Amino acid sequence: MGRFEGDRTPETVEYEPASVKDLLVEMKDTAELLIDLSYSAVLHQSTDIAREVLELEHKMDVLQMRARMSLMLAARNPNEAEQLAPVLGVIAGADKISDAAGDIAKVVLEEIGLPDAMRGALSEAVELLVRGTIAEGSPYAGRTLQDIDLESETGVRIIAIRRADEWILNPGPTTTLCPDDVAIFRGPEASIPDVHETATEEAYVADEPIEPDVSDLERAVDSIVLMKNLSELAVDLAYGSVLFDAEELAEEVSNLEVEVDALQSRFEAWTLRAAREADDPVALRGLIHLGVATEVISDAAVEITEGVLRDLDVHPVVELAVKESDEIITRTTVDPDSDLDGTAIHEGVPETSVSTSVLAVRRPGEGWLVGPDIDTVLQAGDVLITKGTRTSAAEFADRAA
Repeated sequence: MGRFEGDRTPETVEYEPASVKDLLVEMKDTAELLIDLSYSAVLHQSTDIAREVLELEHKMDVLQMRARMSLMLAARNPNEAEQLAPVLGVIAGADKISDAAGDIAKVVLEEIGLPDAMRGALSEAVELLVRGTIAEGSPYAGRTLQDIDLESETGVRIIAIRRADEWILNPGPTTTLCPDDVAIFRGPEASIPDVHETATEEAYVADEPIEPDVSDLERAVDSIVLMKNLSELAVDLAYGSVLFDAEELAEEVSNLEVEVDALQSRFEAWTLRAAREADDPVALRGLIHLGVATEVISDAAVEITEGVLRDLDVHPVVELAVKESDEIITRTTVDPDSDLDGTAIHEGVPETSVSTSVLAVRRPGEGWLVGPDIDTVLQAGDVLITKGTRTSAAEFADRAA
């Protein structure tokens, strides 16, 4: 894609003593936030959110360079070099996700054509995420997230905070909201308006529904949404494969990448056919960019799993980083007669009050069930790979026991 006028000239990065684990945690959290922000920028045609994406992309470039420097100094013998080599794949994968998110954001910033109805259809498939500046008179200002208890009260979660030029990517219970903080809220559509108004003292204005201007647009939307879901799942499973040294999960990541490739090919063919009947074929350019960038995310997931697939022992620093990130990936076994034994799962979400997503289920004698459309009833002995906050992970583990 072309260079955007707001892109920065690469700055000089000098070595600074830093924990590889802390750098990996920050890179993982940044990469996952970038995926959410970039699609939200397209959904809301928000140049503000798109610019936040480019700022974070720049930050990721610096993080990956510092992580590589730290790794070069950390390898003191051949055995350590062998363990640390796969970590380079994890770093490169996160950086590739960042670049893809930047390309998605530039669909908005460079005003690349995208059918308006695409945004309307995406709103039903992408979880609502909004950006707001904490007002000085807000009841949230000067209080910790634990004191506000926003997630329990409303279901809305603050997933990141930008304070001047610094990002807080893993805000915890003791994080205090300050006036002028830029907060990223994620949660149910019904709760967002009240939370946004309380935080910013400004009314939240939802996007107006848009009628399709290209016939058969549903097929394109379905393809893009499925590609996005599969790519995000591939990234989560890739980290899971590294965390649990699970070659089976790494192979599922490769299978998902092949599926995303096939979807992209069909999607591009559809777009070219649709261009013949569109009043303005240029309005479809953004679809091509979305498809390419989304496919790059699945490629990055495969890069993260390279050490597992090559049967290399990954350095424990990766395990520590994945466990300390914002949303953690856990492995849980369903015990007989537990709350989860007999619980139904629909589209990866179990019928419980715990906000945890099931990424994959390994059933004895049947192998892995993987995908955003997991539809099954859990049984004793099932091994679950799940993703959620630390609090929800602990509650989920209690229900499984």
